[in-house]
Parts: sequence; structure tokens; C-alpha cells
Amino acid sequence: MKTIRDFDLNNKKVIIRVDFNVPIKDGVITDDTRIKESLKTINYAISNNAKVILMSHLGRIKEEGDKVKNTLKPVSVRLSELLDKEVKFIPATRGSELEDAINNLNNGDVLLMENTRFEDLPDKKESKNDPELGKYWASLGDIYINDAFGTAHRAHASNVGIASNLESGIGFLIEKELENLLPAINDPKRPFTVILGGAKVSDKIGVIENLVIKADYILIGGGMAFTFLKASGVEIGNSLLDEENVEFCKKILKEHKDKIILPIDVVTDLKECFITDITKEEKGLDIGPKTVKLFKQYLDNSKTIIWNGPVGMFEEEKYSNGTKGICEILKNIDAVKIAGGGDTASAVKNFGYEPAFTHISTGGGASLELLEGKVLPGIDIIK
Repeated sequence: MKTIRDFDLNNKKVIIRVDFNVPIKDGVITDDTRIKESLKTINYAISNNAKVILMSHLGRIKEEGDKVKNTLKPVSVRLSELLDKEVKFIPATRGSELEDAINNLNNGDVLLMENTRFEDLPDKKESKNDPELGKYWASLGDIYINDAFGTAHRAHASNVGIASNLESGIGFLIEKELENLLPAINDPKRPFTVILGGAKVSDKIGVIENLVIKADYILIGGGMAFTFLKASGVEIGNSLLDEENVEFCKKILKEHKDKIILPIDVVTDLKECFITDITKEEKGLDIGPKTVKLFKQYLDNSKTIIWNGPVGMFEEEKYSNGTKGICEILKNIDAVKIAGGGDTASAVKNFGYEPAFTHISTGGGASLELLEGKVLPGIDIIK
């Protein structure tokens, strides 16, 4: 697969699809991690005399009011600070203002156009990969570089659409994601242990089906653990239950009983207790300390560990000890340790354990689909 290194960028208009889908509150960016992750690719293009055209989405655009809160203008200001140079912001996704600004770029200049999802009103042209829109955006540049791993699992006009019409490659961020994730999934050092958490089994069916064959052990926590516990005949009280997938859990437990490791104790909204002592009125919200110790027995000997989904409701301090406990265990293990994006990445970073990991993914949905064994259309088109 071609990377940005494989192109002569000198005096070329280079469209870079980045992921600037950052949290903004009252016009202020509250976490600029995704902007910082894009800097290596942008700086490489600048230093190689490219005319840099940046594209990104931000949030979802379902009505006109969404455009006000989801403009990329604040991102252009922060990016200017990080690059220590002017970033020209164009509040348009097409038309003469955008075209003139691009045509007037000098080598090394950087331009950020408005949120690509503004094109989702009224006909979802961006999200549904409208062929004319993809062709139009491709006409604005000479080379296309996709560096937005967070949207690589979507076939949108700003990735698949442009890449279908223009010479294309990937940037350093996507390259880093693939170099870390693919070997860990497809050719792991063993023992290979997967930690799965999060709310619903339905969100992880594909991951479980794909990895239960590849992994040596799957440790299950979070809300999804209670559906597995119910399937094993345990009373779970008011705990989260994905009723439609109880039979799926029974099947997995029957076929892979030695690989699936379930919690043995729990922190509920009323007390800490063994799994078998949950009453009908209680709701399990975190794994207990005995489960953390149980999981440690499997993790200590592992050489590859992939973690997707917190093992408790970590946003609340009293239900965060399970997730913190897993982080503390992993900190002291010499292994390939990968955290999925989304809530897992957020928990790891918020608790200060980022240095303990080999890789923390920037894309929750994209990393999840790789764990399911799926092809990512935004990257596959470049192959």
C-alpha cells in the first residue's frame, strides 16, 4: 500500500483526510489529541513543499442548527498554534471561495475546509458517498492521502469517494495503526489474551466470533459480562441484560468453555459481593477485586494483550476500580499491549496509564471492525 512517502509532493496540491472530530464545548476544544496525532503527516507534507488541503468531519449534521456548533473554525485556530503557522480556514465545502483559495496556495501553505458533513444536508451526500461529490472533491487536488483512521470503516465521499478518483496513499497515523493492530490480531505472540468490556454483547458479537478462535483467553467484564453470566445460569438482578443474545452466549460458553473467563465478584449499586450473591434489586456496575486478581493470573503470562471496552462504569469513581485495576496489572507486564479506541482509550488516558501501552488506537469503530476481521473500505480502496 502506498504511503505519503511514496509521492513527490513538491508543488502538488495534496488533499489530506484527517480526523479532527474533537470534543468542543462552548467553542473551546476540550481534548486536542486527534489534532496532535495528525501533525506528523501534515508537517511532512509542508516540509516537502506541498500545498496542503485538509478535510475532516466534526459531529453529525442532521439539521441546520448543527452547523453552528460543528464548524471546524475552532480547530483551525488550534491547528495554527500547533503548527506555528497560519492555517487558512474556508467556511465552505465547495464553490468558488474554496476553489480560489486552493488555487492561490503557495508551497507549504495549509488550508482547512469546512466540516465535510455539512454536505449531509439535505441528502447525506458525504455519508452516503455521493459519486459526484467524491469526484468534485478529488478535482481540487493532485494527490489524496487518507490519515483518518477513525472513519476508515465508513465508505464516505471524503475517503472512498476521493480515492476512487485520485492517486492515493495513507498517512503516518493510519500506517501506525495498521502496523500495531494487524500483527497483534493475525500473528500474535502467545499466550494471546483479549479483554472485552462495554455495555452490550450485541456490540461485540463479531469480535467474539473472530477472536475466540485466535485468542488463548477472553476475559469478559463490563455490562456485557452479565449476559454471559445469565447464560451460565447466574442470577444477575437488575444488571444490564442483552436478552436477544443470551443464546449466543450459551453457545460460546459451551463451545469455548476453557477460553471464556467471567467475573467471580462484582460491585453493585448497593454492595461488593460474589456474583452468586446479587439480589434481584441490585445492579452490577463494576468487576470486583477478586475478579481483578483472577484476570491477573491470565494476564501475567500473556505476550499479546488486546483490550476493548472498560470493565465497569469507570466514569463514576466508585465503579472505576476494576478498570484501574486492569490498567495497574498491564503496567507491570512485558507484552504487546493494545487498547482499542473510544471509551477504552479514554479510560487509559484519564487514569494516567498511557505510557504502559504499546499502542492506543485513535479509532473506536475502526479498531473494532479490524478485531471483527472486517475490511476497512477507507483503506481498502487505496490498496
